[in-house]
Amino acid sequence: MPPSYNPAMTAFDRDRALRLAQETFDIEARAVAGLKARTGESFARAVEKILDVRGRVVVMGMGKSGHIGRKVAATLASTGTPAMFVHPAEASHGDLGMIKAIDLVLAISNGGESDEITVILPVLKRLGVFIVAMTGNASSTLARHADVVLDSGVEMEACPLQLAPTASTTAQLALGDALAVALLDARGFRSEDFARSHPGGALGRKLLTHLSDVMRSGDAVPRVTADTAFPQLMREMSAKGLGASAVVDDQGKPIGIFTDGDLRRLIEKGVDLRAVVARDVMHPGPRTIRDDELAAEAAALMEQYRITSVLVVDAEGKLVGAVNSNDLMRAKVI
Repeated sequence: MPPSYNPAMTAFDRDRALRLAQETFDIEARAVAGLKARTGESFARAVEKILDVRGRVVVMGMGKSGHIGRKVAATLASTGTPAMFVHPAEASHGDLGMIKAIDLVLAISNGGESDEITVILPVLKRLGVFIVAMTGNASSTLARHADVVLDSGVEMEACPLQLAPTASTTAQLALGDALAVALLDARGFRSEDFARSHPGGALGRKLLTHLSDVMRSGDAVPRVTADTAFPQLMREMSAKGLGASAVVDDQGKPIGIFTDGDLRRLIEKGVDLRAVVARDVMHPGPRTIRDDELAAEAAALMEQYRITSVLVVDAEGKLVGAVNSNDLMRAKVI
């Protein structure tokens, strides 16, 4: 009787490990590239049917194909196609009730003969559910029951024993991604739509956070008029902690800005600050941004003009807020 496998019995061969890694990359790259020639009318029909489905795309798969199926379902759901994963084994014990006639089933199985899937195929057909098969066996039970067959077959697995699903699961993953990409393009899916399903991520914060959500407003915004004496200007800046103060006209529209950097430069020049007013030291025509713009736009404006704060105005051009780089960092926009 042959001994059971014991890792300690095999000496590690560094060169062999590197060679196997490189061969794995080559085999799996060929598996993905091979899909290109076999992706045609059936793929287009699958995309068309998914676009028309009134319910959800229900993804199924057993074993390693099931892991791929979960990822495919998640990718579809995050790119505008309502989708969920249903475990085939659980489907036979009640979860089949999750699937309605208005849904579409995407069943993934390399061999196409997984018992847990084949046993529920007749039930799905009786329900009138449209079935898309992703399989490497065009003559399998799954392929025969499917309305559309996507060929995910590979010539060989990367596993040297030809046992562990490797190249075949890579091909399934690539084919699932191709479906998601084709679908999001057909739906006109935009980065803003993607952000709505990822509100907790960095992209979500950048694409969903508006200036009105993070800006300083009301009395927290430092502002003076053009005739404000310099000592009062400094008190306003110090009290509000923005590192700058807006200079506004009688209508509340910003006409200038004075910053901490301006103060340092005036001191270096030896200017008699007791004799000046805000008009004398402000930068006219300050950079402003609308309050309904994204906070990320304010960050881009600061980077473009190498400034650390920007004034926020409403649709009429009146000062309603201010934001600096620290505010954007706290909001995790930058």
